[in-house]
Order: sequence, then structure tokens, then C-alpha cells
Amino acid sequence: MASVLVASNRGPVSYVLGEDGSLDARRGGGGLVSGLSAVSSQDSVWVCAALGEGDREAVRRGVGEPGVRMLDIDPDVYADAYNGIANSVLWFLHHHLYDIPREPVYDAEFRRRWESYRAYNRAFAEALAGAADEGAAVLVQDYHLALVPGQLRELRPDLRIAHFTHTPWASPAYLRMLPDDVREELLWGMLGADELGFHTSAWAEAFAAGADTKGTGTRVAVYPLGVDAEELRTLAHRPAVDERLAELRAEVGDRKTIVRVDRTELSKNILRGLLAYRELLTTRPEWRGRVVHLASAYPSRQDLEVYRSYTTSVAALAEEINAEFGTEDWTPVLVSVKDDFTRSLAAYRLADVALVNPVRDGMNLVAKEIPVVSDEGCALVLSREAGAYEELREDALTVNPYDVSETAEALHTALTMPHPERADRTKRLATAATALPPQRWFLNQLEALGNPV
Repeated sequence: MASVLVASNRGPVSYVLGEDGSLDARRGGGGLVSGLSAVSSQDSVWVCAALGEGDREAVRRGVGEPGVRMLDIDPDVYADAYNGIANSVLWFLHHHLYDIPREPVYDAEFRRRWESYRAYNRAFAEALAGAADEGAAVLVQDYHLALVPGQLRELRPDLRIAHFTHTPWASPAYLRMLPDDVREELLWGMLGADELGFHTSAWAEAFAAGADTKGTGTRVAVYPLGVDAEELRTLAHRPAVDERLAELRAEVGDRKTIVRVDRTELSKNILRGLLAYRELLTTRPEWRGRVVHLASAYPSRQDLEVYRSYTTSVAALAEEINAEFGTEDWTPVLVSVKDDFTRSLAAYRLADVALVNPVRDGMNLVAKEIPVVSDEGCALVLSREAGAYEELREDALTVNPYDVSETAEALHTALTMPHPERADRTKRLATAATALPPQRWFLNQLEALGNPV
């Protein structure tokens, strides 16, 4: 039994099944892992889903780490809940991504998948109910588990429950696209919490505008997750990163760099970012041969066709730009369409300009990370639709993410920014970015539930 519990789709550890039947445990990172480290492992439990065959085999063998409970949910139920609802419905709603003339379509197949989403959430609620001490604090994470607070409240009314949404929250107009009963169930689930957390006031206000919290006892609060500066700088100065940085410097030469690091996620707006770079080279020919765009695009959700198509389009547009403008000794875009954190950290350090232009983003920690580790300071071109905009807008060059011409002009302004101004802005950006590091972010939420820490 535990006094502090965390629930999330992905846990702090995953298992890889070897050909010889061995299980290799791999630790994850991120804000939650760092945050929970502030609480004694003897008093805490992390409930998560078994994501692959290695995880499921670990559950079957009873292999696990102290304080981690993995749920072996039926693979078909999991696929329906995770890909069919969480990533194909709720993600699209909260990020306003639907192609309205064609989507959404809420039919019998959707209803079947929603049943799986409900069952997936129920598995978490029952596991939490069975593992929690009397009056324990439970912190539920993200849109995958939006029904858990309501379900858990029915099972254990004594618990103190918080839910944190790491994405934006849909505007009332978008939320009303859901069938009425499904929307009501979604809000019922969320309002089972004592406190609902969001990264920014914009997302908290969007929730409040679409839900009636009166009489529920639910508080809506804002916790803008920041960066652990010491940990990130340590990671960015490892020998492997130094080596990769030397390689990138050799490729770039003495040219300026525009850096972006994203998953190939539809909301990240990578294609318009590339179009803006192409327009910069077209309208400002003085930059030809003098700047390189370093783009890291981690493949995301490649089991969904729309994401596979988007990833292909990103690579194709980069090739078009290189074919149009490239010369024997200059490749305008150096794009890496693979998961390469070492390269990303090296690019962070090399950045003269950071481009972060999502159409809608819960926070976007890249906007916070690059100023923290950039070696010479960087100018940040930032979408006003990123959650990070609320904290960073004073020292960033902010843009409408749909306006390619405005973004191209912002890139030019960033590239020509005097070094003293760039250094001053970077310092202030880094200060804002580290204001609420992961441990404090986690502990603040725990304290709001009345848990002394």
C-alpha cells in the first residue's frame, strides 16, 4: 500500500525481450521520473501500462522494479484505447487538428473503441484503488486517463485525486464535436478529481469554459512545467554529445544555424517551418550559403497512416529545398528523421536560432531547453500557440504559426540580432525556463492535495 500514487500510460521503465528469453530493463526519463524521485520509493507506487511484448512478459514472470506496477491490459483493448481514442480522437480534439470536411466521424466503430477506452481507464482505477492507503494522494497523468478520476472516486471516495493534462484542452466549440453522452462522460471523469492541472492559464480557461465545475469541489490550477537546468546541462556536455557537436560543426562550417527538434507530430507544424525557411532563402538571397537549418524530426505514431504520410512529407520537402538551393559545398537543410537525442543536444548547443512554431502545444519544452544549453546564446522564434508562449513571449520573437511569411521574416530578424541582445534574451529565457523544474512541479501538486512534503 502507498500514500502517493502516480498513474500514466508510459511508466519509468520498459523491458526488451531478448532472443534468448532474457529481459533487459531500460529506465526512462522526463519530468515525472524526476519529480517522483522527490518522494520516498517506500511510500509511492507508479501504475502504468505494459506497452510491448517485453513489458507483458515481465508482468507474466512477476519481474518488476520496486514501486512500479505494470498492467497487462488485453492488447486489442489497449490498441483501441490508445490509438483508436486517445491519439486519434482526444489528441485531435485538444490540438484542433481535424480536417473538418472529412473528420471526425463518430460511428459504431468509434463507440466500440470508446468502450475499450473506458475499460482501459477502469483497469487503472481498480489498480490504484487496490494499492492506495487510506486518504492517499493520487496524481493521474494526461488525456489517456481522463476517466480515471471519476472511476476512482466511485471506488475510493477517501482518496485525494489530481489529474494533470500535458496537452492543450479543446475549446468549447471543438469539445462539442464529441457525442453528447461521450463529452459528458469525459467531463465527469475529469471532474472526479479534487484538482485539475494544466500547463498554462489558456488551457485551464478552455477547460473551465467547457465544463461546469460549480458544486463539484474541483479546483482548476496552472503548473507550467520547466527544465532542470543542472541535469540538462550535464547531459548536453557528455563526451558523446561533444563528439556529435564536432561533427555538426564540421558539416555546418562557419555558417549560422536554425535549429528545431520535434516529433513528426501533426501539431508541431514542421512543414510550415520548412516553407518559411524556403521563403527566407527566396526573399533574402543574402542568406544563401550562409545558414543551415538543422532539423531533428523523431518519427511519431508511425502505426497511424496520417503520421507516416506526414513524416514522408517532411523528408520530401527538405529534399526539395536542398535541390532548389543547395550547392556543392552547402546543404541548406540537414534533417534527421530518427530518434537521436545525442544529435539533438549537440544541435541545441550549436543553435543561433531556435524555431518552435507549433499550431497548438500544451507546453513545448524544446522552447525552454535550447536557451538553457545553447553555447553562444540563441534567438527564439516561438509560436503564440505554444504553451511556453505565456512565459517566454517577452524575450522571444513570436509568430502566428500559420503565417509562413511572418515566420520567414522572424527568422531573418533572429539571424541578424546583435550578439549582446541575443545573449541578454537567452539569459532571461533560461531563467524563465527553469522557474518550475520537474521536482518542484510535482511537489507543488502534491502539496496542493494537502500532502506534507
